[in-house]
Amino acid sequence: MNWTTLLVDAGLSEREAEVVITLSTKTNLKASELAKELGTTRLDAYNSLERLQSTGLVTVTVDRPMKFSSPPLRNVLEHLINIRKEQLAKIKQGFEDIKEGNLQYDQEEIQDILDEEPKFAVLKERIHIFSKMEKMAHNSKFSLILTLGKYGILHLCRSTALSEVNKAAQRGVEVRVIAQLDRRTIRFFSELDDSIQVRHSDDLESQGTVVDSTEAIQYLNTEDNPVGRGKTDAALLIESGPFAESQRNLIDSIWEESIPFELASKRFTEERIVNPLKLTLDGGSFLDRIRDVLQISEELPESDAPFNLDAFMASGLEISDARKKLGTGGIESLSTFGIDVGSLLRQVGNRIGEELAFSLRKIEGHVEFLSEMMDWYEYAGLGELNYDSDPIFHIKVHLPSNTGNSEELPLWELDDGIIQGTLMSRYSSINEVSIERIESPENSDEFCRYNLILSEEN
Repeated sequence: MNWTTLLVDAGLSEREAEVVITLSTKTNLKASELAKELGTTRLDAYNSLERLQSTGLVTVTVDRPMKFSSPPLRNVLEHLINIRKEQLAKIKQGFEDIKEGNLQYDQEEIQDILDEEPKFAVLKERIHIFSKMEKMAHNSKFSLILTLGKYGILHLCRSTALSEVNKAAQRGVEVRVIAQLDRRTIRFFSELDDSIQVRHSDDLESQGTVVDSTEAIQYLNTEDNPVGRGKTDAALLIESGPFAESQRNLIDSIWEESIPFELASKRFTEERIVNPLKLTLDGGSFLDRIRDVLQISEELPESDAPFNLDAFMASGLEISDARKKLGTGGIESLSTFGIDVGSLLRQVGNRIGEELAFSLRKIEGHVEFLSEMMDWYEYAGLGELNYDSDPIFHIKVHLPSNTGNSEELPLWELDDGIIQGTLMSRYSSINEVSIERIESPENSDEFCRYNLILSEEN
């Protein structure tokens, strides 16, 4: 028995078997090349390829023209056997339902099931992608989400899809846009309808669309030239309720962490960073912490406990001594709840440093930038800084260290955080510069030092 017979017995037509056998030995063939190998027409080859793609036996690249491949024949046959096993299991289950009188689908229910079958398509070129996006916006009923990456707003405003997106918002559809703002394209957002919600995310580079809970477009490739015609753009169109819903859930999680347009745009219009600063607290159970503070030793009941009048009368209605003590505990009592004041001040300092680095961003030279940073730091009266180049270039930080007074606000964390935030904002994305923070517990005159390791070219 040969491979052709096995594949036909497993459910393929003879032509489909020939396609799979050819593609398993000669990968990345164009449809015209495959047709030549089989001695048939390109249309005939495309017809076979379409069905084989839908069953997962043929993969296609997003090149132009498309190129097709197939896994090894052993894997193909195993895949077909698994499909047959699943089909047989469904037939057996259906037969059992009929015997038990549970199978009562009418024709309308059957059609609903068929309509829920997921469908996939590859969209090529920006003009065709936005044409589909335009149609999706036109047909949207409840919700439309656009992820525009860095230059997507430019492409949207150059297409006819913009009008349909605005019309959708005007007729009551909830339209949301997440993008990565850029000073060169920020003005284009004014062309969106005022009712459209726009947010910025530094981490979002992908482009796509989700309409209601039925369809989604996910970009696979975007032309490098942002002002080009998008001849090499490619996207995947997925008509699947579960997939669209999962995409919505993913976007919702990004949305919560993203920054409203009005705040994020100030970085480019007013050259200020005014994004909300989100501080991180210690982990662990805060319920357990408050129980310890209030000296509650009883375990929580697993079911509704009966009312105990004696216990209620004994406890009284007065605030406990432990609770009163919290109100007069000052800074030290905050640690009871996992609130590390030093950590919070360092995070605030990092943000101040980020803004300082942003303000000095036009200074190109490393030495010039560091000199300005140190001058500002000392001018502000935050402490003393100096630098040395032995054994490597480093900045010495002289700050008052922890005095041991638990009620003293640890401002040294804020001061050091400013330096750390400034250096990390400036150099974390520059490959030829790395930064090390070294604490100096053995040196009472030196709080810490920052080693700046530059490549030889710099």
